[in-house]
Amino acid sequence: CYLPTATSHRPPNDHPMIHSWKALVLFHILWPFAIHDVSSFSPSITLPSRPSIHARHQNHHHPQTGDAHGNRLLSRIRLSVVDDNNDDDGTAPDDKNLPLFIEAKDSSARSIISDIPLSLLQSIETVRQRHFSTTTTNGDASSNENLLKQLVELTNSKKSEATETFLDNCISFQQMERVPGCIATVHVKTTLIPTSDNPNEYRVLVQGSSDALLSGGLVELLSKVLAGSDTENCVTASDVLKLQPEALTTALGLQNVLTRGRNDGMASMMRVVQRQIQSLLDAQFVGGEQQFGEKNTEASIETTNVNGSERKPTVAMLLSGGVDSSVAMHLLLRQNYNVTAFYLRIWLEDELAHLGECPWEDDLQVCQSVCEHAGNVTLETVSLGKEYRERVVQYTIEEAQRGRTPNPDIMCNSRIKFGCFLEYIEKAGLEFDHVASGHYARLEDVVSPSTTTNLQKRLFRAPDPVKDQSYFLCALTQKQLSKVIFPIGMYQKSEVRELANEFQLPNRNRPDSQGLCFLGKVKFDEFLASYLGNRPGDVVDAMTGDIIGRHNGLWYHTVGQRKGIGKVMFPLATAHGPWYVVAKDQGRDIVYVSNRYDEDDFARARSEFELEDIRWISGTPPLDVKGTETDAEWSEVRFDLKIRHGPKIVKGTLVLSGDGSTGNVHLDNKDGGLAPGQYVVFYQIGTLECLGAGVISEKHWAKFLQTQQNETSTGEEQELEVKR
Repeated sequence: CYLPTATSHRPPNDHPMIHSWKALVLFHILWPFAIHDVSSFSPSITLPSRPSIHARHQNHHHPQTGDAHGNRLLSRIRLSVVDDNNDDDGTAPDDKNLPLFIEAKDSSARSIISDIPLSLLQSIETVRQRHFSTTTTNGDASSNENLLKQLVELTNSKKSEATETFLDNCISFQQMERVPGCIATVHVKTTLIPTSDNPNEYRVLVQGSSDALLSGGLVELLSKVLAGSDTENCVTASDVLKLQPEALTTALGLQNVLTRGRNDGMASMMRVVQRQIQSLLDAQFVGGEQQFGEKNTEASIETTNVNGSERKPTVAMLLSGGVDSSVAMHLLLRQNYNVTAFYLRIWLEDELAHLGECPWEDDLQVCQSVCEHAGNVTLETVSLGKEYRERVVQYTIEEAQRGRTPNPDIMCNSRIKFGCFLEYIEKAGLEFDHVASGHYARLEDVVSPSTTTNLQKRLFRAPDPVKDQSYFLCALTQKQLSKVIFPIGMYQKSEVRELANEFQLPNRNRPDSQGLCFLGKVKFDEFLASYLGNRPGDVVDAMTGDIIGRHNGLWYHTVGQRKGIGKVMFPLATAHGPWYVVAKDQGRDIVYVSNRYDEDDFARARSEFELEDIRWISGTPPLDVKGTETDAEWSEVRFDLKIRHGPKIVKGTLVLSGDGSTGNVHLDNKDGGLAPGQYVVFYQIGTLECLGAGVISEKHWAKFLQTQQNETSTGEEQELEVKR
């Protein structure tokens, strides 16, 4: 047996000599117990008909739960092969022989080791050494994140080289089979290749695809492991059938790195592969004799040349000319997708040409350069200016004219990029498996609660809190999300820039675009002025009712605004600032301002509001917002909320009303500006999942404006009475 090694994180006064002394004392104390029961000290474990395998413990740190120093110690079994010709003298095995870590509880270590065929253990370690950095076994958060990134990078690597020599008499499933229970949409297909020395044994080739980067990496990892490390000690179909599916991620050292859903998904992939192998083997034996190379339709197999071309999943890539969408396209190409790029031309050149140059020409040239650099990827230009004008610009103008705060970016995603564009490719008869974009957001699949087969898409915030764009995607439906993939959703912006440099993209130094997608260099106020012109009105002190300025139009101001409001106020009033816009009265063209915005007078107006047009990404409200079977009322539920795009998350409660399309929100703390028309997005606390959204209603201002009108009417009546 071997004494446990010291942990890698020790206090400053923890000297190695002290550990050596402690270890010696501990050895003398524990030796009598070890003579009677050595099982607890992980002795060498000899497996039948194969070399001995030594198991010993090492402690690794995990950040979630910990010891006295805040470190969680993961029990791992270190395996090493000992040749049968060498005597087991109790010394530590040579670490060059299969330095594999298997994470497991002590009580299960023996069974896990004994259940994994030696050829698979060797293949696993070969894959780990080739594709994973040795620094990823520390168990801390950063190493886990690096390991996940390396898994994603596996999708960019070449497919497993399992078919170089064995080309004849291969038997294969006729088509890809979908793997049930996976977070992403995963398909796999198994091919059996006869070994050179034994025609009754087969090597295993697994081909697969996924609509998620991480799941795609797991598919490729499975393919590489089952392909075997070499031809002399190859992994055979019988070896694969002996493996317990749940033990695979444990043997790979991924059990504590992957989520429960990913672990279950990997086990499901293994089960499907094993079922396909068994079906192929059963189909090969007819009447006790093996039949090679014959098609058996009942088993859904066919004889194939494994060098034959496989259909690649097709993707319509929305390319804007920016770095994000360009990197996303390159990632898809490296995942073996068949990509066609589309540039959506939505610039309103006719209406806005007088305001500045048309940026879409520059964007299109950049897109062409990116596609040429990527190997002459097909680039199509789709003109959706008319649709954009009708579905986004008109909405923006109407909302602004009503004094509300529009959000054209949300409408652009739901009505154009994943609305009109999907309609366009459908009407044009273009068949694509997926539609991709360069958005920073994540998608996962979940089984629909109403069925056991249909999958629903779940939308999550991106790891980069600043670049996260789930807020802008909150209005998408399940139908729209069903085909969508976000290749850069799990990356930080800095990492996307690094990938752009790594790919040597022609636009890698291009700055990020700012503002609305159709405006380019045009300012939003100039855009509104070109459509709505000016409509002057009074600027009124919300506390005194005094007129302290004149504005040029309600649409140039929004609630919570401070910057720029002084330009429309009388000079004497500006000295008593700072002033904030607190409300707008569209009926009387009044902008209300106050220099007491942070005081209790506006506490309720800044923390409580009404919502309308509430929609949920799943199609129905979450279960916890519904009343009980005996109570028809809606329940009060807490959410994380985004009131505008950006990293800031606030907490509050929601109570729905009526049919569930309206409701009341109460924030834990005051917000800087709650404006009608503004979207409020709900996130499940602790999971980053985007659940749905609603729009702030004018009812938010109703009580305040009614009070102002009553006070104005009372003042006018009193003034009239005095005159009489």
